[in-house]
Amino acid sequence: MPVRKDIPYNEGLFFITFTCYKWLPLIEQTNGYDLVYNWFDYLKKQNHRIAGYVIMPNHVHALIDFTRTTKKINTVIGDGKRFMAYEIIKRLKEAGQTDVLALLEKAVTAKSKDKGKNHEVWEESFDWKICETIEFTYQKLMYMPGCTECSVKKEIVTVSLSLWHSHPFGTTQAFILLSNQLRQIIF
Repeated sequence: MPVRKDIPYNEGLFFITFTCYKWLPLIEQTNGYDLVYNWFDYLKKQNHRIAGYVIMPNHVHALIDFTRTTKKINTVIGDGKRFMAYEIIKRLKEAGQTDVLALLEKAVTAKSKDKGKNHEVWEESFDWKICETIEFTYQKLMYMPGCTECSVKKEIVTVSLSLWHSHPFGTTQAFILLSNQLRQIIF
């Protein structure tokens, strides 16, 4: 998957993965699942759609349909990670997790410190794949709830079963997950 590579599109359906620094279970340690949901709510207010997701103790997979945006998709994702990081750090401080905070502080590069960054909560970049075919989209939807090798918090594993529109396919199309099969509806 691309790492540190700009998404060259301003809209489309993407499978996105971002990971906590050194795969630390920071989401679980801070009960930060709500932070991801809050970011999803923000994206929905910007007219983007969340087609599916799984939130793990140390990383997130999301299938996001970005509507046309003037802001680069990389910036949208980076901003979300940054605001989640602020709250994760706040919760670690409140919980007295000084060892974890020290580790995250030590991980910040000199260049990032010069820009005002104090803690490295996430891995440097994120992974992305554009979903250009029904088969690939279906594969990614089926992958998310089937991530059993990871230590999934069972009540958090969720896949959206709602309707969504997808722009990369050219026409106005909708897909709905019914009985574990992806069905295409063309308007």
